[in-house]
Formats: sequence, C-alpha cells, structure tokens
Amino acid sequence: MNNLPEPEQDEPEDMGWLATYGDMVTLLLVFFVLLVSMSTVEVKRFQSVFGSMRMAFGGLSASEIAGGQMQSNIDSNTQQSVQDLMRIRQELLKNQENVFNAIQSYLSKKNVEGEVGAILDEGTITLTIGDSLLFAPGSEELAEGADEQLQTILEIIESNREMTVNIKGYTDDSPIPQGMRFKNNWELSALRAVNVLRWLIDHGIDPLRVTATGMGDLNPRFPNDSPENKAKNRRVEFCLERQVIK
Repeated sequence: MNNLPEPEQDEPEDMGWLATYGDMVTLLLVFFVLLVSMSTVEVKRFQSVFGSMRMAFGGLSASEIAGGQMQSNIDSNTQQSVQDLMRIRQELLKNQENVFNAIQSYLSKKNVEGEVGAILDEGTITLTIGDSLLFAPGSEELAEGADEQLQTILEIIESNREMTVNIKGYTDDSPIPQGMRFKNNWELSALRAVNVLRWLIDHGIDPLRVTATGMGDLNPRFPNDSPENKAKNRRVEFCLERQVIK
C-alpha cells in the first residue's frame, strides 16, 4: 500500500484582473488618439500662422525664419514698413488738406459759410449745420427749408466718393418735455441723424458710405449756460473720412 501523499492540485487562477487591465489599455489608447488628433489641429494652426508670418516677413522660407537671418530681415522689413506707413499717412493727411481747402472754397462760392461750418482735424473733415436750419424746435422731422442746406452737403459728398460719412446728431442739455415720443436727448439726436441719413440715401448716396450716430448732449462745443451757447450745441455734424482700400 502506497502511503505517499497525493500531489496538491493547483487552484484555478483568478483572471478578474484582465478586465481591469483591458479597460486601462482602452483608456490609454483613447488618450493617445486624442493627443494625435489635437496635434494635427496644432499643426494646421502652425501652418496658418507660419503662412501669415511668411507674408509679413516678405516671403521668407521656414529655414530663414528659424535661423539667424530672420532677425535681420525682421528689423529691415519692420523699419521699411514703418517708413511706408508714415509716408502713406502723410500722403493721406496732405490729400485731406487739399480736399478741405477745396470744400472751404466751395462753401465760400455758395455764400453759405455762416450756415455750414468746416474744420479739419487729424485727417477728418467735419461739416456742421445748426439744428435750426434742419429741424423745427423739439422735432426730429426735417423742416421744409432743410433741403437747401442738405443739398450743399450732398454735393460735397458726391464729389468725394472715396470718403465715408458719419452723421452725428447733437442736442443741448435741456430736458425733453412730457408727451414727446422720444424719452431723452439721446433718442432725439439719434432720430435726427437717421432722418438726415435717409435723406442722403434717397438722393443717391450709397448706403454703405454713411452711418448715423446720436450723441445727445455729449461733447458740447460750448458750455450750456446761455440760450446762445445752447443753440450752438444743437447741431448735426458730417464727419468725412477717407476709406482705406485693402
């Protein structure tokens, strides 16, 4: 009779860890896929930025931009760009000055200098008409005699087609009477500016050239401390600026 002990049988191995391991591997795979996709977007963004830089640096190659030649080219191109911008600005200002002189001469010939004012400031030509020549007191609707004044403005705008025009309405600081359809001076000035804009568009001005802004009693020309000064502050301005063609 064999008294040797029987060999122990191996217990079945627990394979439950494989599920956790598989989940971890799957998550890592998804993570790296996201990294790759994000890297692809960044490459495209870099290519876009690089293209813009290359145009700004005068068409330099990638090796030139990455190398030492970039700095010298940037310095020279930047200096040239600044000089070009200064030259263009001076040309624009000179051109605007010539236009302003022509407008002043035109207003003098029409003998409306006392009715239509003109100033030149930093390249912007501003024409000003008192509200009494365009509107009845406290009204946003154009008066019957407004056409004559606006016709002068229309002719100036038509003869300077490269200009954009911002129409600004102004009032004094007097409160709006009860019962009016507008609540405050800002609304009154905005309605007046819009009605002037509509008149210009109805008479052939390209709508893309004109904008309207209500300024209310902001930026008064004179202190609102007398009837005379208040009358001077109630006005419509036409700001003419030269368009920059891109």
